[in-house]
Amino acid sequence: MCGIGGQILLQPARRVLEKSLDVLIARQRHRGPDGEGTWIGASNRIGLAHVRLSIIDLSDSAAQPMVSETGNVICHNGELYNYKELRADIGAANFRTTSDTEVVLRAYERWGADCVKRFRGMFAFAIWDEKKQALFVARDRFGIKPFYFHRHAKGLVFSSEMKALTPFLTDVITSHAGLRDYFSFQFCLGDRTLFDGIEQVQPGHCGYFHMDGRVELHKYWEVYYELDWEHTESFFMGKVRELLLDSVDFHLRADVEVGAYLSGGVDSSLVAALARDLRPEQRFQAFNGRFLDGQAYDESHYAQALADRCGMELHITDIDEDDFVDNIGNVIYHLDQPVAGPGSFPQFMVAKTVRQHLKVVLGGQGGDEIFGGYTRYLLAYFEQCVKGAINGTMSSGNFVVTYESIIPNLRTLEQYKPLIQEFWREGIFDERDKRYFRLVNRSNNFGDLIRWDALTAESPFSEFQNIYWADNVGKESYFDSMTHFDFKTLLPALLHVEDRMSMAHGIESRVPLLDHGLVELAATIPANIKFQNGELKRLLRNTFQDKLPSEILGRKDKMGFPVPLQKWLSSPGRAREFVLDTFRTGAARDRFYLAPNFDLEQVINAESQFGRNVWAFLCLELWQNQFHDVHDSAKAEALWAA
Repeated sequence: MCGIGGQILLQPARRVLEKSLDVLIARQRHRGPDGEGTWIGASNRIGLAHVRLSIIDLSDSAAQPMVSETGNVICHNGELYNYKELRADIGAANFRTTSDTEVVLRAYERWGADCVKRFRGMFAFAIWDEKKQALFVARDRFGIKPFYFHRHAKGLVFSSEMKALTPFLTDVITSHAGLRDYFSFQFCLGDRTLFDGIEQVQPGHCGYFHMDGRVELHKYWEVYYELDWEHTESFFMGKVRELLLDSVDFHLRADVEVGAYLSGGVDSSLVAALARDLRPEQRFQAFNGRFLDGQAYDESHYAQALADRCGMELHITDIDEDDFVDNIGNVIYHLDQPVAGPGSFPQFMVAKTVRQHLKVVLGGQGGDEIFGGYTRYLLAYFEQCVKGAINGTMSSGNFVVTYESIIPNLRTLEQYKPLIQEFWREGIFDERDKRYFRLVNRSNNFGDLIRWDALTAESPFSEFQNIYWADNVGKESYFDSMTHFDFKTLLPALLHVEDRMSMAHGIESRVPLLDHGLVELAATIPANIKFQNGELKRLLRNTFQDKLPSEILGRKDKMGFPVPLQKWLSSPGRAREFVLDTFRTGAARDRFYLAPNFDLEQVINAESQFGRNVWAFLCLELWQNQFHDVHDSAKAEALWAA
């Protein structure tokens, strides 16, 4: 796990490369506290930078950028879990180190761009191909590891984090299209970011950065929902168990101790329990965070139940209002751009505790999107079931449950009454793509607080439809369409948070549920098995019911990582004063996207317990403070000047 960066120039300028590589390292040093290095090509037009977090092969021989005998050079961020198997395929005699990075380099030299199809892991890397005189770049299938780039009139620069690229921007401008995405979904779609001029290599893509400035990228992996109607539920349970156990085993490969995040939900609990089973002879440390503001914000007793059952050493981080005020600025800085919900803040705090004990943790990201864990799936299906019962179309492929069978699980919706109210505010029984868009679209929550005419005129709905009705998803399954949209959009946003909040403290977070073999299998499982009777994550729960305590298996109240932000803001205190002070400056009041009548105090007073409007505005304003208001265009031009 590391940070990478590099620059391509249209004209030779060694001094420019040297300055640029220094900036790329300085801005990402938190990602790699164990070492750093640079490489500049003989042409003085290409340079690579790397900061290192040592996890596999801790010796100096595995330092990067790593150069092969052919003159090819790699800077690599991530972990290749099947590096031992690929090393054997290539021939161990060809290697100088025991690192996975050298395996990536040798694999490219053996198989070219197709090497990525053989990789099992999380990665973002760049390889200078001496023969082609081009830079081969790639990002893992799910977007676990980041890769950003900026095109300039004098060349191109790339890095693991956007904050490393902002010094190279002539002007820091908010992307209007990205901002509309943010207000709609709390993340950007496709290759967009909130920075105009900063793009990202999309998950599952690879290609070449050419020396003339051209960028050629293509998709090398896709998940296909080709349903397997021949096999039984017991068959799929056996395969899921086999593949997840294998994935966790591979994700435990490291030359340092590995622990786990433990939220108290099914996904992180399952990953931690399996890891403990696979390494029973070793100490196993787990990490949980809680707020001392009432039971609704404390799930540590679930984590403790699993830790006691499995013999884990559980570290619990207590988080309070002062922590929020003291750390929220750092959270936004390390996020690079506002994304997803308030859970990034407690995750930042827990990661800080992790770094005091170890460098690698396992997490449970991916389970909700793969196996169907979001409550909105149940709400959407309930509406469609009622519609089908009225219209007499319950036998169509759109329905995998009946309205009678789904009723016992509606208790899950108890804490989502505001969502239900909003969902049905403008009628019911519309086309299912429009209905699901209404569930995920948050723009209606902002109403006239936003100057919508100042943003791009295009509605995100058409892009939503392109993903929802993608060719790789069958048109009959409502469940698969919903989970696929979240898998392609929400999941990368959550992985963005996972990466930044962990790497802010120099720790590596691994996600065993996102092993492509398991994901590909799950996509073939019919929805009537995964979502029978409207039970969220039914197949995963049933498959591993022997591994988890009953109080975790039977939970219907899991809400992610709830933050008592509105509770803090509803009464006098540090948090309320901090937030209000943030918006009292002239710059804050004059943001182009805020309506003239914007009044944050009114927004606070109107917010529901778990509403996210205040969070969305606060994150945007802190982001503007840190990346827009302080930008020096003259320094940016100097970085490109010979």
